[in-house]
Amino acid sequence: MAWLFLLVAPVRNRLGDRLKYTEGFSRLLPTIGTVAAMVASIGFLGLAVKSLPVGTAYAVWTGIGTIGTAALGIYLFNEPATSLRLACIGLILLGIIGLKITS
Repeated sequence: MAWLFLLVAPVRNRLGDRLKYTEGFSRLLPTIGTVAAMVASIGFLGLAVKSLPVGTAYAVWTGIGTIGTAALGIYLFNEPATSLRLACIGLILLGIIGLKITS
């Protein structure tokens, strides 16, 4: 169940990627949504560390979050999707898979 929490936590945090839409926290609704997503994400991380080592949980949480943020940047903000960038994102994914296999 802890691994499920780790999968859900960064997804909730990806809603926090709407940070760009808060315009420096000057827009109320995007700010509320962003803060709520971030709080939910940390809550799920907290549930995961009840039964997983904190180092593993945090590494997976940030890794999935990094992959999600990069993917949304490519999709929503037309950031470059170069081969080297995608390969580096793939290495992060391999690290997450390695942590899952070894834990």
